[in-house]
Amino acid sequence: MFFKTLKEAFKVKDVRARILFTIFILFVFRLGAHITVPGVNVQNLTEISNLPFLNMMNLVSGNAMQNYSLFAMGVSPYITASIIVQLLQMDILPKFVEWSKQGEIGRRKLNQATRYITLVLAMAQSIGITAGFQAMSSLNIVQNPNWQSYLMIGAILTTGSMVVTWMGEQINEKGFGSGVSVIIFAGIVSGIPSAVQSVYTEKFQNVRPSELPMSWLFVIGLVLVATIIIYLTTFVQQAERKVPIQYTKLTQGAPTSSYLPLRVNPAGVIPVIFAGSITTAPATILQFLQRAQGSNVGWLSKLQEALSYTTWTGMLFYALLIILFTFFYSFVQVNPEKMAENLQKQGSYIPSVRPGKATEKYVSRLLMRLATVGSLFLGLISIIPIAAQNIWGLPKIVALGGTSLLILIQVAIQAVKQLEGYLLKRKYTGFMDNPLEIK
Repeated sequence: MFFKTLKEAFKVKDVRARILFTIFILFVFRLGAHITVPGVNVQNLTEISNLPFLNMMNLVSGNAMQNYSLFAMGVSPYITASIIVQLLQMDILPKFVEWSKQGEIGRRKLNQATRYITLVLAMAQSIGITAGFQAMSSLNIVQNPNWQSYLMIGAILTTGSMVVTWMGEQINEKGFGSGVSVIIFAGIVSGIPSAVQSVYTEKFQNVRPSELPMSWLFVIGLVLVATIIIYLTTFVQQAERKVPIQYTKLTQGAPTSSYLPLRVNPAGVIPVIFAGSITTAPATILQFLQRAQGSNVGWLSKLQEALSYTTWTGMLFYALLIILFTFFYSFVQVNPEKMAENLQKQGSYIPSVRPGKATEKYVSRLLMRLATVGSLFLGLISIIPIAAQNIWGLPKIVALGGTSLLILIQVAIQAVKQLEGYLLKRKYTGFMDNPLEIK
């Protein structure tokens, strides 16, 4: 389906230009992901390569963190800033609430505020992560660990993060797909070959000839399971609950009824990314404390093991955070109060439900049920790869994890729908430009 749509899209000049522009931006991003920041010993990062927080940063930055490149921070500060701005619009900061009601002008102001917050967060995170990695490693990751070096590295990483954010906005305007998501998508795809190589090294490189059939059987089973998970994930990500609505104010030719689509998973993959960051942060801090106080501190080791998402207790904690964040972010994405207000302003209503507060309560109950299904689905998909690693001893491959899989599928679905929209728009444009040719 995707390749068929892509083939048709390449036949259209303007759509082809959008695709080629997106490919060019991704090429620049991947090029910058291999240029190391001056003043950093990348080889010494291998000492902390198994750090969960480093793996999570690699996921969001498109594997740029492992090279400590210009784009090592990726879009992580921008994602955090966007969520902060969304939260401030929920009757927390009056100015942001006012901007959210001003249409296009307000949207521009909110985007500008998001950029400023991204700049501050990127600078703080760049210096903090560099200082933390330097403290956790017995080797010098920073060649000259002084405040001038930290400030220079922080400025370079902050500039790289803002450039990546700008490239994402350019993809939104001149390319196709959601810019930030497409950049993360490209980074995950670039890590798949190394993940496959690690599986090959683990299962085939040192295997005796008599064990080859079992190894091949294992790989075939792994591919079948992955295919089933991809199918189920695609199905759930596209599933939606159609709420019927009726119109009271009709114009000539307008429909009398329609429906309101609510996705089964309204929160998307944001809860998984947030839960992963919060789960890995305590383990990183505990590892730092353990190295600072000595390796014989027993309670720190036990607490670190309990909170690590690679253990069974850590997996349960990880899944619980995903469920909680899914409920929270679902109501951030779909605000029942605003939805009820907009329906009332448009002169529409849900059959058998009174407008106003009754509609708000109905949408809230429906959203709670959808969020329950979505949270359980996200939690299950996220912990299946971790459980498989623990049970069968698979290598710790972030590129094929549950979070990566969810991002890949969601971005692919959005890209296909957008391409289909461009093609459909072209057909309608052709009809309007040449009405006499249609018989």
